Amino acid sequence: MATTATRHRTEKHVSHPVFRADATFAGHLQQLLVDLNDLALQGKQAHWNIVGPNFRDLHLQLDEIIDDARNYSDEVAERMRAVYVIPDATSARVAAQTSLPAFPLGEVATGDAIDAIVASIFAVVGTAREIHDDIDAADPTTADLLHTIIERLEQLAWLTDAERRTPGNSDPAPIQA
Repeated sequence: MATTATRHRTEKHVSHPVFRADATFAGHLQQLLVDLNDLALQGKQAHWNIVGPNFRDLHLQLDEIIDDARNYSDEVAERMRAVYVIPDATSARVAAQTSLPAFPLGEVATGDAIDAIVASIFAVVGTAREIHDDIDAADPTTADLLHTIIERLEQLAWLTDAERRTPGNSDPAPIQA
């Protein structure tokens, strides 16, 4: 048994994956991973520091956003590993690379928190949409993950932003079908 363990450590392991990411693909998923992690962090910051009207509803809504951002970041990181990319979601990497606007410090009024968190959700969606075509061309399976993320985050942005909208006086105006 000891011989097998020693041999395993000294011999080079070789796999033959059908798909393996290139540097562009890896960079795209890395950016999405960073942005999803920052969204979860911003959601927690908001969760702890919001005050004002509809506090409880927004507090619970933020939990849903945080849970989804964390779950999607895990799915993206695991997809990265499946295609031989090493994910990096360290705090230093997230701070240096995020494309999300900064979340305000201190107590934040519920309305301002809604505006800030919706802007951050849209920033993540923007990243996912920006990288989509390159990802889809290289690997439609990973593009399916992006579709799921985009669909859910856009839904969460709508659900959260609806608190601030005024019928007939909000931008963007809805399209009457």
